[in-house]
Amino acid sequence: MTVPEATSRCAQLEILPWDERVITRELARMSAALLAASPLVTAVPDAPGTWWVGASGFEPLGGERMLALVLQQLASVWHPSARVGVADSCVAARAATWSVAAPDPQYVRIVPPGGCAAYLASAPLALVPMDAELREALGALGLHTVGAFAGLEAADVEHRWGASGLASWRLAHGIDTRRPVLARSDATRAVSTELALSADSMEPVLFIVRAALGQLVDALVHDARAAAAIAITLTLDDGRGAVVNAPAHTITREVRPARPMARVAPLFERCRALLDQWKLPAPVCAVTVTVTATAPMSAEQGDLLAASWRDPGAADAAFERLRASLGAHSVVRPVARDEHRPEKAGAWAELHEVLRETPAAATEAETGTATARLLETPERIDVEVAHRTPRTLWWRGKRVVITRAVGPERLSGDWWKDPFARDYWRCESEELARDMLLYRDAVGWHLQGWYD
Repeated sequence: MTVPEATSRCAQLEILPWDERVITRELARMSAALLAASPLVTAVPDAPGTWWVGASGFEPLGGERMLALVLQQLASVWHPSARVGVADSCVAARAATWSVAAPDPQYVRIVPPGGCAAYLASAPLALVPMDAELREALGALGLHTVGAFAGLEAADVEHRWGASGLASWRLAHGIDTRRPVLARSDATRAVSTELALSADSMEPVLFIVRAALGQLVDALVHDARAAAAIAITLTLDDGRGAVVNAPAHTITREVRPARPMARVAPLFERCRALLDQWKLPAPVCAVTVTVTATAPMSAEQGDLLAASWRDPGAADAAFERLRASLGAHSVVRPVARDEHRPEKAGAWAELHEVLRETPAAATEAETGTATARLLETPERIDVEVAHRTPRTLWWRGKRVVITRAVGPERLSGDWWKDPFARDYWRCESEELARDMLLYRDAVGWHLQGWYD
């Protein structure tokens, strides 16, 4: 609050001058006290009284809740209303300390894992670091919450406000590379190179990306980290940078491997697949490769004498070579879908998308009940019916006698987009060593497939 507001509440308030020496000393004392709770403690620059504290690895000691209560008790020595927020990202954790709703008198807020973006959606823009020009422009557009800012398209944000605007947009989504103690290390995981001559093709860009990935992976291995996301930023030579106070025109795209890795070859293959599909609106004059997200390096060990063991990194590299040769969407696997119609009960999904599913979703996809071998397009057939049950069918000039028919199973729905109404029959025949799947609709009878 302001000094007049404070004085109105406490007439005997004593106003002391800001003493930088005393503040620095107390900040150091507070940092030392917080080390009793976590080994990762960093005072937030330009925000006296705020600290980032590492909260991972405390499950055996009571988890995040217990750590938050310990931190609150330590901080209450310096402030009677100390607030603690726990989240996956620093920006969401700070927003949690400013939450209006206060059901807990001990001022502890814990954002569920993976919930940073949803938690930030209703927060004011003041809680997201950004430059004054961007904040003023967003206010002029009527955007006052983090969610409203996050709802903008990344390409539009970058086109209008450049790299700094894109960095703030990522914070609005809870994508925050800042970490206790490791913030400086994370900030340097980027390699930028200017081209001697602007390039109209991706060939020189690929050479730069390959070399940059080599440097970045070496740094990650040194820190026992692996890349979870790689961003490639191209600076375009379209004359925009010549305009006074106008940011250079940049375009940023990001790739995320199926699992965090610290190997150049599979990372480069993913980046090359991305660049091969990238249409250049103008020549490229500079390239920046950034590790935007990291994870602890996998410590999986293999047995040289076990023929069944396979290096998962080698598999990833093989998949990336297939994507590079056959296209970005060539490595797929079947997944189950929550649909009534057999032809829509299964689908193909990119392999890296499937691997990101929750374990429950992945198990459900693997144990689905869709076992029919379906024709790509159901074929019209003629069927003889007795007592409303199919008895004989003609398919591709051949007469097939049905020895047993189970049905009908009536399916209908999707009236709002693609309405259907069908009576399904599962039919057996001694002439064929498989069961057939037939259905009848308003058009007539169709053979949709069979069961192996």
